[in-house]
Amino acid sequence: DEVKVLIRIALGQIEVIPGRPDLNTRLILETIEEARHMGVQMVIFPEMAVPGYFLGDTWEQDAFLKDCEAYGRQIIESSRDGMCLLFGNVGIDWGRMDDDGRVRKFNAFFVAKDGKLHGGENFPYPFRIKTIQPNYRELDAPRHFHSLRELAMEMDKRVEDLLQPVKLTIAGRPVKIGCILCEDGWSDEYYVKPIAAFQQNGPVDLFVNIASSPFAPGKNNKRNGVFSKLVRAAGVPLVYVNNVGIQNNGKTVYTFDGNSKVYNSRGEIKDCSPPFSSELKIVDLDLDGGDGDLAPVAVSDDSGIGIICQAILYGISKFLRSTGIEKVVVGISGGIDSAVAAGLYTKVLGPENVLLVNMPSVFNSQTTRSLAARLAKNLGCLFTVMPIQESVDYTAAQIAQTPVVELKSGREFHIPVTPFVLENIQARDRSTRILAGLAAAIGAGISCNSNKSEMTVGYSTLYGDLAGFFAVLGDLWKHQVYALAEYLNEQVFEQEVIPREIIDLVPSAELSPEQAVDEGKGDPIVYPYHDYLFRAFMEHRKRVTPEDLLMWYVQGVLEEKIGCKRGLVKQLFPEPRNFVIDLERWWKLYIGMGIAKRIQAPPVLAVSRRAYGLAHREAQNTLYFTAGYLALKNKLLNLEQSKVDELDFPDKTDNPELGF
Repeated sequence: DEVKVLIRIALGQIEVIPGRPDLNTRLILETIEEARHMGVQMVIFPEMAVPGYFLGDTWEQDAFLKDCEAYGRQIIESSRDGMCLLFGNVGIDWGRMDDDGRVRKFNAFFVAKDGKLHGGENFPYPFRIKTIQPNYRELDAPRHFHSLRELAMEMDKRVEDLLQPVKLTIAGRPVKIGCILCEDGWSDEYYVKPIAAFQQNGPVDLFVNIASSPFAPGKNNKRNGVFSKLVRAAGVPLVYVNNVGIQNNGKTVYTFDGNSKVYNSRGEIKDCSPPFSSELKIVDLDLDGGDGDLAPVAVSDDSGIGIICQAILYGISKFLRSTGIEKVVVGISGGIDSAVAAGLYTKVLGPENVLLVNMPSVFNSQTTRSLAARLAKNLGCLFTVMPIQESVDYTAAQIAQTPVVELKSGREFHIPVTPFVLENIQARDRSTRILAGLAAAIGAGISCNSNKSEMTVGYSTLYGDLAGFFAVLGDLWKHQVYALAEYLNEQVFEQEVIPREIIDLVPSAELSPEQAVDEGKGDPIVYPYHDYLFRAFMEHRKRVTPEDLLMWYVQGVLEEKIGCKRGLVKQLFPEPRNFVIDLERWWKLYIGMGIAKRIQAPPVLAVSRRAYGLAHREAQNTLYFTAGYLALKNKLLNLEQSKVDELDFPDKTDNPELGF
């Protein structure tokens, strides 16, 4: 019988700290030594393992680049005793400038053995570079890095001809490695197919994909499908190594789940690392047989509320540690959003480091006051009640009774405090006076409890409930907040810490008699429908506009297209006119007041494919409806064009919380 030649490979699923090549290199070197003691012949680290990936314009600092290069040399020098090291770092051509006038940089894949780099004999550089530069959602790699496609164009070569494997000798046998950087493995929609090109220029014995890929629900399931298909077609095993930790682009904080894997030549998962956990995974791989005779391992589904909760808790923990915040103040109203935020922070920090504050006005019911107290007792947190009515009355009286002088004419007048203004005063008094003061007094951060539904249409008060250092619910639709509340009770705390009455209560801001929860009065947003409408505005890959939505409504497929419950649209909007009024109301707010508020909102913890921040680039433009929409609306409502604009559409200020 033929004797198998096994190569012992280690998957270095490490936490990468963005902007700290010193700390990352120290961890890499420690991991290498650990692997060396375990007889490992090849250690693989993630993409941009030395510098981190989301660094903003730190990439424009030459001094930082020189440090990354120097730390990379330390890793290369540690590849002794026959050990092969594969890792990601920035590659630099100091003799070339890019179109922006800055030194040329590459997102690079380094292969080191015996203290030197390998692969330069069949490639312009002693490292491999990323072929496909992602430039969508939060990713803007072309801003900083030169791609293999651009390099091939400059060299007047086919990009496929440059996709050459790296040749090594490992365990006494020659091995050809196809070095793939993250996006290069997701090539279905690109004209370049790196894996196929590598095979043509090889053939390859092993594909290695190093990645720095943020978490999103269902993304791991999709990746498994994509990689399994590619591996089956090539008949070659593949190792995928991703990092863990958090990184941010200033407005959005991303968690990285790892989920590193080994695929055998059949495309089956031979082994995998757990999500959101650093691990050195050791695998003995038969490159000749691809271990196709071994049973694949089961991989858990990553599309439910459980993995979202895990990502949020992980993200909170890492973000607090990175910012040095050890205590958090949470304003709790007796409603669902603040209850869930309180539960999350309590789980991460412990109840002794979370101060829950109930701040009732005359409009807050005894129901919600009691529920806030029960929540605090269940969680065991620090708790206080600080009523705001006296200070709200004082502010309102000061504004209304203090004369304003028009200096040019000498005319005096008073500014009236409308019910709308009074509601905003309440929200701001809670955040900018009480919560901010308490946070400063105990050295804590303020939790922003706004969810994605509210952020979409600006249903929050600027400098009020939108204030805070971190929006942990800012990427969750309202129905997901409810699901998370159930999950926290059942799976995380394993008891009812969030009272059932909070989950069942009508959601309400409780800022006026029109929002009295005991009378069943609540928010103007009908979440079972509007959650899905708002998601269509901003999350769909092909951005949905009122024209698309109105067309789907006319065709009778709206509910199917946006994913809400069947029959709900007819129930909510008996006549087309009602549907159009509602659609235009929320669209105006989404592209108007909503943007103005989101620009000033705190960083959002991302748990979806598209979170607010730099994954959703938006400008403050004027209102616009497409010609197709206006024509369809006119036809639907059977109106003359001159009458279309006379429809009685509510102004955004009809609901006080929708204004500033």
